[in-house]
Amino acid sequence: MASGFFAILDDIAALMDDIAVTSKLATQKTAGILGDDLAVNAEKATGFLSSRELPVLWAITKGSFINKLIILPIIFLLNWLFPIAIKIALILGGIYLAYEGVEKIIEFFFHRDKKGHEVIEESSLKEEDEHSEKAKISSAIKTDFILSLEIVIIALGTVIEKEHPLVTQIIVVSLVAILATIGVYGIVALIVRMDDAGFFLMKKSKNKGFLSKLGEILVKALPIVIKILGVVGTIALILVSGGIFLHNIDYIHHIIPHTIPSTIIEFGLGIVFGLVAVLLMTIFKKISSKLKSTKA
Repeated sequence: MASGFFAILDDIAALMDDIAVTSKLATQKTAGILGDDLAVNAEKATGFLSSRELPVLWAITKGSFINKLIILPIIFLLNWLFPIAIKIALILGGIYLAYEGVEKIIEFFFHRDKKGHEVIEESSLKEEDEHSEKAKISSAIKTDFILSLEIVIIALGTVIEKEHPLVTQIIVVSLVAILATIGVYGIVALIVRMDDAGFFLMKKSKNKGFLSKLGEILVKALPIVIKILGVVGTIALILVSGGIFLHNIDYIHHIIPHTIPSTIIEFGLGIVFGLVAVLLMTIFKKISSKLKSTKA
């Protein structure tokens, strides 16, 4: 009886050790995507009033957890019943990421707001801020869904390669998904509160000494970090999408010369697919608008 009990404990210990080793390997393989996820979401969680930064970040974080609750069971089920559907989902997600990345570039170069002297009522400005906040949260959660999908699929591919049993697959992939959310949004929270930390240090040191200088650096560095993250986040969207197309569309994988660096290929593919997606979406919006005006 006792020997049976200890045998069970030994099996549990072996399983936990297996999970720990595989989780470490899966996390290493998803490190690139986690870096992109961090850059994209840090950019999306900034640009609000100081009092709204953490509530907005918390709303995005909750959305990220819900995304993973949706993705995990569906991916396990599809991998069992219809594996090709995972590749299709990845490609569709890649198109969305490419569209969003290229749209940001077009917006920056061609549709930036021009400076003027228009008078805007306070109530109108408040409504616009609320609308902008909701739109940004919605966009961040949608982007997180695609990035989460890729993280989950890469982690699943790692455990499948090692031929681990189903229980280990479920535990490892779920663990990586949860740690990804906590890690990414925890770091984002630190970034968006850099200025508050800086003001605290300046106040505590009474604007004297090393702590005051450090606080001043943190305050001045935040706008620079936000701008850098905005650029890095946009590039990350395009690179991630290009990587999805390169590794999941066989035709592209075979026609692209292997002498060209993969980063250049991925960026080029992301731009091309993104431009096509933006063009098609623009045409669709115009047709939809004409149909609505015709009905009216």
